[in-house]
Amino acid sequence: MTSTTLPRLRAKLQSFRAFAQDVWALSMPYFKSQDKWKARGLLAAIVALNLASVYMLVLLNDWNRLFYDALQNKDQAVFWRELGRFGYLAFGFILIAVYRFYLTQLLEVRWRSWMTGHYLTRWLSHHAFYTMELARYTGPKSAEGTPLPTTAQAPDNPDQRIQEDLNLFTSYTVSLSMGLLNAVVTLLSFVGILWSLSGAFAFDLNGTSYSMPGFMVWMAVLYCLVGSVATHYIGRPQIRLNFLQQRYEADFRHHMVRVREYSEAIALDKGEAVERAHLDTRFSAALRNYLSLIKKQKNLVWFTNFFGQAATVFPFIVSAPRFFSGAIALGELMQIASAFGRVQDSLSWFVDNYSTLAAWRATTDRLTSFEAHIARQTQQSQDRSTASHAAQPQAGRTDLQTQGLSLALPSGQLLLSELNLRAAPGDSVLLRGPSGSGKSTLFRAFAGIWPFSQGQTHLPDSTMFIPQRPYFPDGSLRDALCYPQRANSYTDAELQQALSQALLPNLAGRLDDQDAWSQKLSGGEQQRLAIARVLLKKPRWLFADEATSALDEAAEQTLYARLLAQTREAGGALVSIAHHPAVAAFHDSCWELEPLPAHSPALYALKVRAC
Repeated sequence: MTSTTLPRLRAKLQSFRAFAQDVWALSMPYFKSQDKWKARGLLAAIVALNLASVYMLVLLNDWNRLFYDALQNKDQAVFWRELGRFGYLAFGFILIAVYRFYLTQLLEVRWRSWMTGHYLTRWLSHHAFYTMELARYTGPKSAEGTPLPTTAQAPDNPDQRIQEDLNLFTSYTVSLSMGLLNAVVTLLSFVGILWSLSGAFAFDLNGTSYSMPGFMVWMAVLYCLVGSVATHYIGRPQIRLNFLQQRYEADFRHHMVRVREYSEAIALDKGEAVERAHLDTRFSAALRNYLSLIKKQKNLVWFTNFFGQAATVFPFIVSAPRFFSGAIALGELMQIASAFGRVQDSLSWFVDNYSTLAAWRATTDRLTSFEAHIARQTQQSQDRSTASHAAQPQAGRTDLQTQGLSLALPSGQLLLSELNLRAAPGDSVLLRGPSGSGKSTLFRAFAGIWPFSQGQTHLPDSTMFIPQRPYFPDGSLRDALCYPQRANSYTDAELQQALSQALLPNLAGRLDDQDAWSQKLSGGEQQRLAIARVLLKKPRWLFADEATSALDEAAEQTLYARLLAQTREAGGALVSIAHHPAVAAFHDSCWELEPLPAHSPALYALKVRAC
């Protein structure tokens, strides 16, 4: 053993131990959840059925000896008796196989359902879905500037990890673990049979006679050991290629979704050729990786098929001398071949499942990374909430106040430092400043969702934010208007009145129409629909970020007058970001963001002025 072999073995053992711990950490929450007794009961039933199937194989192995001996001895009575016995054994084996399949699939479905709900809840809690996207491109970069897929970087395509990886993980974990259990139990059941049937192998060496008991067992172990080692070295590259394949496929699918979402903008810009080039680039990456993967799989298929075919005749070759010498009968030869096949199949479990194991390893690595980042983002969000008291509006509070609030970009660049602001009920404040000065970022900090902030922010209760790009779920118009509340929270009359007040009377009769409203409506209609939400829900405080930028001046003035009147009537305030000069008339004071001299990159200061 060389000086580098032992450290390499230790590293591989440590890697395997870490992988086993990852699988355990991902698997155990379900079996400790509120569904634990159903989960454990299903698992116990599946284990029992696997043990029963192995027992049936033992009975069928013994049947082999009796049936083929009857053929050799031309014993017709035993032949028909064993043929009838085979019918009972086959029916029992089929019954066990059917219910083992059904319960296994049922466990996989229930496990996937629980894990999907579990991860959806965690992904959507504490703004983890938002902060993970912000952090995604702040990790290390390659020489070309592309983000490197490291464990420290936020995971790509969380939608794919929840939808596809969870499905693959539960399916692979159940099938591989039950397959391994079946292999171990089969090995323990048949190794004794093979040992007793194979006899001793006697040979002379330097005048001394030696005898090796259980010769066929040792041949099976040696045969499968060589095959397993060879399989590992031939198939090892598949682990990394499977990991990358899932990533490239998700990137390709994600970009097609973006083309669908922005179809009108792309069509107006005549960007079809550019989008085709982007899609071709992503698909080419997936295709190149897949071609590399199937080449590696081809090498493994070459070996595993050779290994499997050789295993068919190997026990006959080894047992032939004893059969032709008359030491064993045909039935015993067939029983030896059957037992050897079972032992060899059990020992070859690693060889037969290597491609699946490689895909399972890649899936587990992706989910482990996803789990680690969700946990980290959740903890950071909770820490920020405790430190700044800004995660949720405070019940009973009537004013907005910040103390020592500092904001930075994801890159770490400081934008605003030590802001001490206050807005009282009845105020109307216009936030102005050059592009990139942090106006929208300040609004995100007010809402408690910006992770790169320090200091304290106290938010009044009953607040609403209108972002630059409002979101509308696909579905009925009433769902889009009431979002995120349930549509049955308001009457049709209230919904129609809000639409009319927001200058959308043409939509008042379409409350039950189903559509993709983010694509169906124009930019101005989307902004008016977002304002209709505000007029419907009547919050006391409103934060509007370029909420009327796509509207004509007359519509803008009409809607701003209604928004201002509503907030004042409710005893709240209006805080806006806007560039149109006409909007300033609806605000009493201005918060101006101005770059501080001699600061590079730019650091901005906020000054309060009258509008």
